[in-house]
Amino acid sequence: MVRAGGTSVAAAGPTLAVVAREAGVSVPTASKVVNGRDDVAPETRRRVTEALERLGYVRRPRFDATKAPALIDLVVQALDSSWSGAVLHGVEEAAYEAGLEIVVSAGPARTRAGRPERGWLDKLTARGSSGVLFNLAEVTQAQYAWLDHHRIPYVLIDPVHEPPAGVVSVGAANWQGGVTAAEHLIALGHERIAVIAGNRRRMCSGARVAGYRSALASAGLRHRGEYIRHAGFDEDAARHRMHELLDLPEPPTAVFVCSDRMALGVYAALAERGLRVPADISVVGFDDLPEARWGTPALTTVRQPLSEMAATALRLLVRLMHGDRPEGTRTELSTRLVVRASTAAPPARSAVRG
Repeated sequence: MVRAGGTSVAAAGPTLAVVAREAGVSVPTASKVVNGRDDVAPETRRRVTEALERLGYVRRPRFDATKAPALIDLVVQALDSSWSGAVLHGVEEAAYEAGLEIVVSAGPARTRAGRPERGWLDKLTARGSSGVLFNLAEVTQAQYAWLDHHRIPYVLIDPVHEPPAGVVSVGAANWQGGVTAAEHLIALGHERIAVIAGNRRRMCSGARVAGYRSALASAGLRHRGEYIRHAGFDEDAARHRMHELLDLPEPPTAVFVCSDRMALGVYAALAERGLRVPADISVVGFDDLPEARWGTPALTTVRQPLSEMAATALRLLVRLMHGDRPEGTRTELSTRLVVRASTAAPPARSAVRG
């Protein structure tokens, strides 16, 4: 196993010479079959095709480092969210500047055993993609191995889990974002501050909660385990978690919600209890998606630069394609607080129980 461009690369797959020897033909004949030439006898074509499949040979177009690559794949977790829209916008702008074409797909698909779904991977090589961007995709070890084996460079945008050593990724300063959100509420005078986090297994979720806890500790505020709830980045689950917080003997006067989408669920729960934002409870979100401005009141939130993250990832991918190794494998872009109308000083007498 060797390292290339910060990414682990397995030994190359079977060469055309190995395929030719397996099929009992010359290398030029095997090459004709691979390239779809019609001047090959049917029986010879059959033997070569069977050898190609049996040995797992994958034809890769040659990458000319003196020219801009023509095509890359952007793999997103879903295509029906403003999150994906912001990422796509960033990739499109950077791709236009670099003279690239983009293929967008949702996936990658996996088998029940966690292996790469061959259809998606075969399409990737068949269309001659020179690299892959993964956004919030749960890439399996088998998929990492497949990409490394075929020497297809890739970069992760906001990886769900800690990537293997050497894998290049781009994300936001999630820990600092959690610190900033909690510090804003503390500065307003809040002491009973809850957090509704996303998925326990996600890197970004853990970092945001860790930042929140660090800010509380620095301010000398007591950490309350019952004030930390997880909602898996789901709006309806966040609504339920907010109801649970309101039912505590001493409910919070402020809540840091680790995504704008979940904050909408929190708004719904508070409305169902007849509570006002921010007169009764202050709310801070995370992301600064368009939804943050649509709520009533407009949501104070931590902005993470999604489009900039995507554009940075594309530029790093182009560097990998050209054999240029980045100085580090992890790039973090700064987050910042966007103050709107959903936060204020706590009421002199809390409207919720406690």
